[in-house]
Amino acid sequence: MAWNEPGGNSNNQDPWGGRRGGDRKGPPDLDEAFRKLQDSLNGLFGSGKKRGGDEGGGRSGGFGLLGIGLALLAVVWLYSAVYVVDEQEQAVVLRFGKYYETVGPGLNIYFPPIDRKFQENVTRERAYSKQGQMLTEDENIVEVPLTVQYKISNLQDFVLNVDEPEVSLQHATESALRHVVGSTEMDQVLTEGRELMASEIKERLQRFLDNYRTGITVTQVNVQSAAAPREVQEAFDDVIRAREDEQRAKNQAEAYANAVVPEARGQAQRIIEDANGYRDEVIARAEGEADRFSKLLTEYHKAPEVTRQRLYLETMQDVLGNTSKVLVTGKEGQNNLLYLPLDKMIDNRGGSPAPAAPAASASASGSDLGSRVATDLQQRNLRSRESR
Repeated sequence: MAWNEPGGNSNNQDPWGGRRGGDRKGPPDLDEAFRKLQDSLNGLFGSGKKRGGDEGGGRSGGFGLLGIGLALLAVVWLYSAVYVVDEQEQAVVLRFGKYYETVGPGLNIYFPPIDRKFQENVTRERAYSKQGQMLTEDENIVEVPLTVQYKISNLQDFVLNVDEPEVSLQHATESALRHVVGSTEMDQVLTEGRELMASEIKERLQRFLDNYRTGITVTQVNVQSAAAPREVQEAFDDVIRAREDEQRAKNQAEAYANAVVPEARGQAQRIIEDANGYRDEVIARAEGEADRFSKLLTEYHKAPEVTRQRLYLETMQDVLGNTSKVLVTGKEGQNNLLYLPLDKMIDNRGGSPAPAAPAASASASGSDLGSRVATDLQQRNLRSRESR
């Protein structure tokens, strides 16, 4: 039977276990609960009105809520005081605003509010980009994009020495970049001088950061392709094209020089070798003639007549050996006969070829001319005999 069914004993079947009226032991009314909570808070903070019959209950409820609040505060404090440091992190703990310790990886605890902690990743590389217009050494304006990669090397210095270390890094980067670009010509900035610039910027930037004791280590500086301002980009493009044409002309000239100079050097060396050979030949011939003359003079002193006769015969042999004339001598008292081989003279005349004519007509004319010359010579011999 239900507890509130008609005809039943509702007082005995009350599910809250109490009776209606003043002896009820069921859950309190919500208004009554809020009223007790307000009274306990008023009693805790020393304000509000206290009722005579409920004063003891209000104090006991206030102390209970105070305990619960303190327990909650203790739990919250413990939750915030315990922290975990990862493998890639470190934490710096300050006690009463003064450096206390640097904590490594693991489970740790500190005591706020008297302690403060600063936890950072000290192995991750961070990057900062910078781009702006710079004035070069030759008073030209260029836009230089820059990327700086860095990491935290000393967390204590990073936290305590500088208020905003990454802002200081940005300012130091701009200072180093302007100093290096300002001492470099525009051609070097736009072309092959970027690697050297990056090295100089990294060295100068790290020196600035070490002087400030920021606890930051610069790992890499990348200077990207610099460009001229947009207002004068077309003029700079023309300059770059002219520079490329100049370089191409130089390469062509060098290629031509590499092809011509070795050939000229070879010809010069050949002429020198020919001259040296001619000199050695002339000297050797002169020395041989002098030596032959010396030996001949010695023989001449020994037998002058024999040597003179031999020299005469050798000379005549050399002279007459190169002529085509034949001289036939007779006995003493007879006339000498001169024979001219005209056919051979015509064939060998001046070393030049005979005029174009048939071979049969040339041989016939040569034989006729020879017969006429022989007849003429015979007639002259006869006339000379008759005159005698």
